[in-house]
Amino acid sequence: MKLVRYGAAGKEKPGIVDANGRIRALPRKFKDITPDLLSSSGLAALRKLKPEKLPLVSGKPRLGVPFTGCAKIVAVGLNYSDHAKEAGMPIPAEPILFMKAITSLSGPNDKVKLLRDSRKGDWEVELGVVIGRKAQYVSEADALKYVAGYCVANDVSEREFQLERAGQWVKGKSGDTFCPTGPWLVTTDEIKDPQALKMSLKVNGEVKQHGSTSTMIFGVKTLVSYISRFMTLMPGDLIVTGTPPGVGLGIKPVPQFLKAGDTMEVYIEGLGTQTQQVVAG
Repeated sequence: MKLVRYGAAGKEKPGIVDANGRIRALPRKFKDITPDLLSSSGLAALRKLKPEKLPLVSGKPRLGVPFTGCAKIVAVGLNYSDHAKEAGMPIPAEPILFMKAITSLSGPNDKVKLLRDSRKGDWEVELGVVIGRKAQYVSEADALKYVAGYCVANDVSEREFQLERAGQWVKGKSGDTFCPTGPWLVTTDEIKDPQALKMSLKVNGEVKQHGSTSTMIFGVKTLVSYISRFMTLMPGDLIVTGTPPGVGLGIKPVPQFLKAGDTMEVYIEGLGTQTQQVVAG
């Protein structure tokens, strides 16, 4: 299933995408795409629906983050070997974790607003993993049982604040609109192998990133298991799993950074495309 939330910011309604790519409104008993709905029983109830019989949503409404109730965003750094190389950093021996504030979440096609005084805004196409069950100390063998689905995420970053200012990466990762998510939450039954998805990102129509989740250093199973050793993952939590090479910071000989008026187009195979216009802080 492809789950979606549509409508004005703060007033989104839940829907499902039919076989022809059209949005259908969920019945009233499904009030939103909540953490409860992301459980195995909740998703089972949704699978009983026949999308073609649900009301068709007219026009092209704004899309919001395709699920609600996210308590935390756990991000993974340097999880593609080529990206670590372009950043001039060693390949990590174990996953590098950092947090993004939940206030960074935004709709997949909403404008991305640079932080005030930003000079080094950057892009990162990433596979998003949405948790469906409470996860504590889970094994790699069982890890995917705790995943409700996958989505496209853009881990927007401010490199000066992330790398050149004192403290942790979170300062350069948590600006409002710095985590566009969606367009859909695609349930695991539609994604047979999360480690075989092509991904790309364009800036102003020019391909900057082109890669595959097959080149992750640490795959989804490993990440869910690993993270659950250090914190409890709850339904609705989002893991953004790292980015392939091609970020602005890594462009040689002169890095390229985002500026007002730029447009980003972010794609992952099977998970859809998101597009954002960049505006000044």
